[in-house]
Amino acid sequence: MNLAAMDPTTYDAQLEQKRVKLAQLFSHFDTPQLEIFASEPEHYRMRAEFRIWHDGDDMYYYMFDKALNSKVRCDQFLPASKLINEVMPILIEKLKSNTLLRHKLFQIDFLSTLSGEILVSLLYHKPLDQVWQQEAQTLKTVLAEQFTLNLIGRARKQKIVMDKDFVIESLTINNKPLQYHQIENSFTQPNGKVSIKMLEWAVDATQNSSGDLLELYCGNGNFSIALARNFNKVLATELAKPSVESAQYNIKANNIDNVQIIRMSAEDFTDAMAKKRIFRRLEGINLDSYECNTIFVDPPRAGLDDNTIKLVQQYERIIYISCNPNTLIDNLAELSKTHHISRFALFDQFPYTEHMESGLLLEKK
Repeated sequence: MNLAAMDPTTYDAQLEQKRVKLAQLFSHFDTPQLEIFASEPEHYRMRAEFRIWHDGDDMYYYMFDKALNSKVRCDQFLPASKLINEVMPILIEKLKSNTLLRHKLFQIDFLSTLSGEILVSLLYHKPLDQVWQQEAQTLKTVLAEQFTLNLIGRARKQKIVMDKDFVIESLTINNKPLQYHQIENSFTQPNGKVSIKMLEWAVDATQNSSGDLLELYCGNGNFSIALARNFNKVLATELAKPSVESAQYNIKANNIDNVQIIRMSAEDFTDAMAKKRIFRRLEGINLDSYECNTIFVDPPRAGLDDNTIKLVQQYERIIYISCNPNTLIDNLAELSKTHHISRFALFDQFPYTEHMESGLLLEKK
């Protein structure tokens, strides 16, 4: 991370550079005008992880700056949410004065929400015993007087939860509040306000849809929950067990009755749809009862594999959210043979970095 590049006064210029770069990368495709969704120039990240440096009686947060090739002290951190920045100095001072809690502490992770909750994970190079737990509980009680805060202790093969290991985020999507269960050490979108823009874009792109929606890589149901209003039914797949559990929680919390989550990889589901194999996890689910005209994919950086591309091409409309323009371009080489690009968006999830999150709506030719 290049900490020196994080200057809010340069934000508009760096976003323009991304716009130009993304447009150039996709210039050989027939794309519509690029839609730009900017981030807040500071305090945009809901998550942050810091290593801890011990220097005699002093102790402080630091990150490694690749540009400087050295560690940089972080008493405050511009990208992190205001809530994280409020907790950081108070927490470190409490830890400094507690010999037991600071001993062999090497990392602190923060997970915050726009709705005001924060989860703090303390990571150690030592076993955590009952005495540590008592001291940590006291620390949590003190911090909870100022913040809606929970605390977790982690060590090798240990995870001690003071109260709960998740936060509940509340996002308002087109004037409709939605609740999201976000578990510690599990993937969630890092930029809360840009996530809202992504969800609203996806809702808008599918507002005139018919039939049902198939979603691959659904995570905690982030998009599934928001998009459910536009479809008769939603069938979604996700492999990671914690994410599936969060998705099931979110379905109930938001009183959604038309979303079905299946714990399967996209590759296995592709085989199931092609009837190549029979899967026990699909018992009681009639895939033929779904009339999916639209498919939603938000794959990892590696993009879609060849078999999944063939599956995706069978649908009238494709919503493709990508965190890697290069693999998206590779996938579009095939997808553009059967579909044309109707909408093209840039979501600046990661300001001051080279990362570009993009969204496409593709419709069958």
